Amino acid sequence: MQIQSIYCFKGRNIYSHQPVIRMVVDIGKYEEGPTKDIPGFNKKLLEFFPEIAEHTCGVGYAGGFGERLIEGTYMGHVAEHLIIAIQNRFGYGVKYGKTRQIENTSKYYIIYEYCNEAFATECGRKAIEIVHSFAEGTPIDIEKIMRELKRVLLDTEMGPSTKAIYLAAKRRGIPVTRVGDGSILRLGYGKYTRIIQASLTDGSSCIAVDIASDKQMTKKLLMDNNVPVPCGIVVRTEQEAFEAVEMVGYPLVIKPIDSNQGKGVTVNISTEDKIRAAYSEARKYSRKVIVEKYVCGKDYRVLVVGDKVCAVAERRPPRVTGDGISTIAQLVEYENTNPLRGEDHEKPLTYIKLDDISINYLKLQGYSPNSILKAGQYVNLRQNGNLSTGGTARNCTRDIHPKNAEYAIIAAKAMGLDIAGVDFSAQDISIPIDNNRGAIIEVNAAPGLRMHLHPSEGEPVNVADSILDMMYPANKPFSIPVVAVTGTNGKTTTTRLIRHTLSLLGYNVGMTSTSGIYVGNECVQKGDNTGPVSAEVILANKEVDVAVLETARGGIVRRGLGYDLADVGVLINISEDHLGIDGINTLEDLAKTKALIVEAVKHDGYAVLNADDGMTPYVLERTRSNVIMFSRGISNPVFKRHCKNSKNIAVYVRDGYIWIQRNGKKLPLISLDDIPITFGGIVDCNIENSLAAISALIGLNIPLDIIIKGMSTFQPDTQLNPGRFNIFDMGTFKVMIDYSHNIAGYSAVVKFMQKVKAKRLVGIIGMPGDRQDSNFKEVGELCAKSFHRIYIKEDIDLRGRRRGEVANIFEQSMINAGAKRENIEIIYSETEALEKAMLDAQPGDLIAMFYEEFDPAIQVINRFKKEQEHANEILEGSFNTTIEKLGQFSTNA
Repeated sequence: MQIQSIYCFKGRNIYSHQPVIRMVVDIGKYEEGPTKDIPGFNKKLLEFFPEIAEHTCGVGYAGGFGERLIEGTYMGHVAEHLIIAIQNRFGYGVKYGKTRQIENTSKYYIIYEYCNEAFATECGRKAIEIVHSFAEGTPIDIEKIMRELKRVLLDTEMGPSTKAIYLAAKRRGIPVTRVGDGSILRLGYGKYTRIIQASLTDGSSCIAVDIASDKQMTKKLLMDNNVPVPCGIVVRTEQEAFEAVEMVGYPLVIKPIDSNQGKGVTVNISTEDKIRAAYSEARKYSRKVIVEKYVCGKDYRVLVVGDKVCAVAERRPPRVTGDGISTIAQLVEYENTNPLRGEDHEKPLTYIKLDDISINYLKLQGYSPNSILKAGQYVNLRQNGNLSTGGTARNCTRDIHPKNAEYAIIAAKAMGLDIAGVDFSAQDISIPIDNNRGAIIEVNAAPGLRMHLHPSEGEPVNVADSILDMMYPANKPFSIPVVAVTGTNGKTTTTRLIRHTLSLLGYNVGMTSTSGIYVGNECVQKGDNTGPVSAEVILANKEVDVAVLETARGGIVRRGLGYDLADVGVLINISEDHLGIDGINTLEDLAKTKALIVEAVKHDGYAVLNADDGMTPYVLERTRSNVIMFSRGISNPVFKRHCKNSKNIAVYVRDGYIWIQRNGKKLPLISLDDIPITFGGIVDCNIENSLAAISALIGLNIPLDIIIKGMSTFQPDTQLNPGRFNIFDMGTFKVMIDYSHNIAGYSAVVKFMQKVKAKRLVGIIGMPGDRQDSNFKEVGELCAKSFHRIYIKEDIDLRGRRRGEVANIFEQSMINAGAKRENIEIIYSETEALEKAMLDAQPGDLIAMFYEEFDPAIQVINRFKKEQEHANEILEGSFNTTIEKLGQFSTNA
């Protein structure tokens, strides 16, 4: 058995609207029969993973998979369920999985849901290793594998603060993306994008964070704002530490100036002999040390979010309580069996560690790890109550005195932090610290949220929601409008048309397309950018007001969507193209793939569908949002049914005008003659594209006068719509270049050319090599019947074909369709074919080139025009000279 590839779909995809991983696994000889026929396999599987038998599988009830094992099921299916079971064992509540054979091979797609990408990927690898070992009867250490997986989980799982905010954003429908494997989250889209790392937002400056890490600077700022803080002095030598004692007075705290988690901190120092050891400990973590007055009291963490205190916790050091029998070390070991405790931030509480700090603190109290405590006697194991070192927390949010809350808010503002953890030392947080000799000890940037989310005592506080309330106040948007456009033909033109119209409103439009990624008028990346990565580039750009995303089949199949939900999803049409690629073999397969665009639309958004397309009834069943339907006529039965509901929006053509029906009213919007890309209403495909664009703009609630202006000012030129029906006047003949590369596109171009007054139609044809032979033959037959002369070229990227293979198929199909061989010429280079066609052109010719690369074709056309103009100038100059000489001859005569 061998894993051949693993790919993670981070967003909605053709398999699920949840993130999934797709593995391609060759199960080899185990394709020959079910696992029940492999001696001992099922027994071993259920011995180590008994819970797998309770999976529902396809039967829909618990225990279904156990029945399938008995009846007989195949190795790929078993691996799928094992991967899910392993993830469940580690606390991930994933359920979805699917296994599909790849054609008639021993290879399978194993698709399964995941939460933690790196961990789930490793689960996939380990599951294949396990089932292969069970099948072969070779030894395997399952406990070791589980330990390895746990280590991966701990290294890659979000921390509790990050995870709480991530889940809260998901609940609210705020787009959220984990950036990398750390604790950085990107929230929102476009100009509303915010970044947060754990609980540190992009609203806090680097200076504020740096100040928070400097305890003495923090105290200075707080003192300047009349906030009670303990007296303290920064020292650099042991001698300075002793001198500072005289000014500060006992009891003391000695701590590093910039440490965290209580590292290097010694408290309640009341004798000279402890100063030297405390200073030495602090110097391990910083060159500067603070000698500070010890404020006796409980340790409180006050969480300030914005201008509010949203949670308060009393932090208690890790402790154990004696039973009169067990040593302190044994009591710690027993406490660590508490199911609420885990490694690092794995669980609400962290394992207690008997490290050097704990052992030294026990020594100060007269104990060692081997000491036995009396029954009921407790001992603290550290001086601080940080949860990360095993401490516990009690929720006391309702107890804080308003004056203390005011001090906490002042402290956070003084530091310039929008989220701050303010540490109080006080006998009772319900009494103003002025009255009980309390003080604010520290102010922390990026405070941990775990103590508030999972207190050991008291109710949890949903502080993640408070943070999101601050970042995205009520009625403030968190997402820009998103329009996704797909279809077999017309995607690029429709996308550009929508973008052009939106820009008339002053919006800075982000667009992805086959020609590049655009922000406003700037192309930030050239090339075919119609996949999820390109979409993410636009949606992460804080300068973008609205996103228009051309979304191609390949990106959907191979990577899924690069966004969560769109406001408008446009499906222009579905026709045969790319069949036989990526497992898409039928028109229904293609429709299912492209339907993802209209499935992934907000409930109150709009799916834009083409009533004239044969697959629309199928797609309509998968749509859960509002629907705007468009049609080139009014007689279509699907369209008629849609229009019967007066609440539905419809866009259609009647009597040479585009009309809108909504709220029971019909309104003529614009004449086809006034839409330049329809060439006076004779380019059917661009009428279709215009209808789709108008429908999308209506879905965005764009004013009708702006829509009219957008339609009437969008020109079919190389500036606004490059590579789509671009016509160049070459003097005695014309050249048109277009990107059509399938039968539907070729048919649209030919239909247009036949309506144009031209003496001859000339075609420079070619198609990508990954199309089926039948596609080449169909296009070849069409060209044979439509063009007087044909030049066959091939793409630079042959996509798996041999040089000349596609051209030969074209040529033979044309001859079979009745074309004369002398009217066909094969020139592999498309630029050379274009040059030859223009040199051979006769007056009145219309040459159509179906290009692969736009810029080189334009360069050839421009160069030819310049050479032609230069030749004309020479001829004109020669003619004028001849006339001049004739005049002189006549005068002399």
